[in-house]
Amino acid sequence: MRLYKYIIRQYIGTFIFTFVIAIFILLMQFLWQWIEDFIGKGLEISVMAKLLFYTSVTFVPMALPLAILLSSLMCFGNMGEYYELVAMKAGGISVWKVMRPLLLFSVAMSIMAFVFSNNVLPVAKLKMSSLLYDVSHKKMTLEIPEGVFYRGIDKYVIRVGKKSDDGNTLYNVMIYDHTDDKGNTMVTVADSGYMAMSMSQRDMIFTLYDGYNYSEIIEDKDYRDRRPFQKMSFKKQIFKFDMSQFDLGHTDEESFKSHQEMMNIKQLNYSIDSLSKMLVEDKSDFARTTYGRYHNLTAAVESFERIDKKAARKRNDTLAADTMAVFNWPLLSNFKKHEYGTILEMAVSSATNMRDNVSYSAKDLNRKRINIRKHERVLHEKFTLSVACLLFFFIGAPLGAIIRKGGLGMPVVVSVVFFVIYYVITITSQRVAETGDMPVFLGAWLSSLVLFPIGFFLTFKATTDSALLDMESWKKFFSRKRKTDNKIVNP
Repeated sequence: MRLYKYIIRQYIGTFIFTFVIAIFILLMQFLWQWIEDFIGKGLEISVMAKLLFYTSVTFVPMALPLAILLSSLMCFGNMGEYYELVAMKAGGISVWKVMRPLLLFSVAMSIMAFVFSNNVLPVAKLKMSSLLYDVSHKKMTLEIPEGVFYRGIDKYVIRVGKKSDDGNTLYNVMIYDHTDDKGNTMVTVADSGYMAMSMSQRDMIFTLYDGYNYSEIIEDKDYRDRRPFQKMSFKKQIFKFDMSQFDLGHTDEESFKSHQEMMNIKQLNYSIDSLSKMLVEDKSDFARTTYGRYHNLTAAVESFERIDKKAARKRNDTLAADTMAVFNWPLLSNFKKHEYGTILEMAVSSATNMRDNVSYSAKDLNRKRINIRKHERVLHEKFTLSVACLLFFFIGAPLGAIIRKGGLGMPVVVSVVFFVIYYVITITSQRVAETGDMPVFLGAWLSSLVLFPIGFFLTFKATTDSALLDMESWKKFFSRKRKTDNKIVNP
């Protein structure tokens, strides 16, 4: 019992360390990807803290299996490197018994991973998506540079020639007013000015001094030729700009809830059932509508395909005798020959409309099928996370016992290799499954099916004391082989 407590204590410390490191690395990658959307927007620390917290929660499905793999490999690698496993075996304790408490821990983590994936992850993704949308669409804080036409305020373009050291006193100010949506028809020019926030902190107030207001009079019917304008001078003028547009918006989370990533198992099953019924109804409606509108066009289309395209554009009175022969079918027997050309054009137009309608409907139905497959893929992911945790334990623990190397050297390299293989297979198979070229079940579980025999093989080798990755054993093997080859060459 003391031995089990010792092993669990060693393992849990390593697991927490590797899990935090994995989350941190994924967060750094996230920040690097979105850094341009965060800089210069004056985001509050609480907003960034919430965003990073929700984002870190969404990274758990990637970090948890990697942490289990790396911690298992490091824990058993350390015990093998310091001959603790050898001492346990000498005391009659097999590798399988040593793995037993950690196996129970991994099973518990798998159950927790399923509960987390079904209940916590959808909520975290919903919060993160809505907050990330608000942050990415938030305008940058008002910072008007010198000598640049600033367009950050809606309906206005501002240019400041120079700013004082306090950043609020302005010189050579130019303001283009586009509130009428009629172009650059109103311009204000001032020698100096001062900008400050209002008492309510909702408006930016520009107080301008010694300037002119220019406005073009475009109501005149000959204004394009005469270019009349109005000029007014002022000693002091105040502009007030609404700053609410720079506030962080709060998007309604309901607009994101329909996405499959924000659903639990019950919601996914309900959504898949509803989408499948809608798809069947759409296919039936399309077939019924198409048949009702175009079932009489088959013969006309077949006849048109046998006619020379140039001759088909002419009226029937100019068609050659061999072209006329294709119209000798019962449908046209009730019409006069000079009406054949009009009938043919109508048939061609209807056939073209039918082709375009079929093409559009096919794309729409395929889009709906892909949406259903995405829902099914997310449904399977609720279970694949738990299985992945177990599989990575059965790979990491025996592999650490075999290679007998602890620390952050060899275990990190081996863990990254296995995790990259798992991740690449998962992403590739899921995308192939979404296109319909592979069953969704196989696409979701292919990576687990690939890792299962590897985990089984490594566990078998570790429990049977195999020297599969023991470098000393391989050196002895190649040394014996080299001696054997030398004897054969030089008997």
